[in-house]
Amino acid sequence: MKKILNYTFYSLLVISGLVFAVLNSEQVALDYYFGKLELHLSLIMIVSLFFGAVLGVVVSMGHVLKARREINKLKKAVQLAEKEVSNLRTIPVKDNH
Repeated sequence: MKKILNYTFYSLLVISGLVFAVLNSEQVALDYYFGKLELHLSLIMIVSLFFGAVLGVVVSMGHVLKARREINKLKKAVQLAEKEVSNLRTIPVKDNH
């Protein structure tokens, strides 16, 4: 059942992408510093979306790496605390009564 839902989802995604490309098939002039290109509007939009997603991932990597470092630091602190508790539990208790 899950495979059928996945195939249906991906089929709808591909169909909507094709419809998007057909509806936006007119040529658009893309001016940039080194020249000028005539490309389909749908292609320009897809490439722009891709570069925006890549830029978002690159920018968020700093936060992800910082969080991972902090997680590793906290894991080491937990291991040290667990080791200390374990050592304290093995010490024999002296009763002075």
